Amino acid sequence: MHSTVVIKMGGGLITDKSKHKSVKPDVIDSLTTMVSVLVERGHSVILVHGAGSFGHLTAKEWGLSGGVKEGIADKQREAVIQVRGDMIELSGYVISSLEGKGLQCKSRPPSVWAMGTGSDFSGSLEEFSESPQNEVMVTFGDVVEKDGPSEFGILSGDDLMVRLSIEVPGVEYSIFLLGDSPGMMDRPPDRDGAALLDVWSPGVEAETFHNSEEDVTGGIELKARRAAEIARKVPNVWFIDGREPDRVVDLVVGGILPIGTKILP
Repeated sequence: MHSTVVIKMGGGLITDKSKHKSVKPDVIDSLTTMVSVLVERGHSVILVHGAGSFGHLTAKEWGLSGGVKEGIADKQREAVIQVRGDMIELSGYVISSLEGKGLQCKSRPPSVWAMGTGSDFSGSLEEFSESPQNEVMVTFGDVVEKDGPSEFGILSGDDLMVRLSIEVPGVEYSIFLLGDSPGMMDRPPDRDGAALLDVWSPGVEAETFHNSEEDVTGGIELKARRAAEIARKVPNVWFIDGREPDRVVDLVVGGILPIGTKILP
């Protein structure tokens, strides 16, 4: 059965978060090859990507997630413009790689069409819903406008995943690609004895770690909460190792349960 697949490429997967604006072109190419296979098999694909080192470091430096602050407002507004430009630059790497595989694609920066933060942000998804099957829609975490005194905030790619997965018709798969583990682990993946959870739901305990120095949008905890929201409607919600993109093809095209974590409501 041909379906719509919404895929989140984590910022830590496609960039080196510790180095400002450091992209991983080989990883991006392997992921766009996977997308090309899905499209060739008749599936529609929506891609959401994180910011990684193209957004988090500047956003952290100027406290953009908390909105405008007295005394540094002008510098913050300059940083907002910088982050938006950097995100379009990063998205350009993804677009270029997709086009190199012969795919048609379209980029939709959230700063153009979305307002507010959290999974209840406002903004029309009409273009995503009406996109032709062979056109890959691309969007990403971004700095967006907010009503009220905060003026702006960060709309996470994980929040974008919720509305795109739930509201776009025909979504059967919502897949979060991770850059440092095979799926949801019972403890941070670099900790001794870390084990993969084959299934996760909000009632399952897992010790998580959020590096606030590199990530301003909530890390794996936010991903897990948003994925559980999506699982209320979408039957196949997964955390999969983005360094092994063939696992996505096995799941979507072959119907083979991959190494990874299935997320339940």
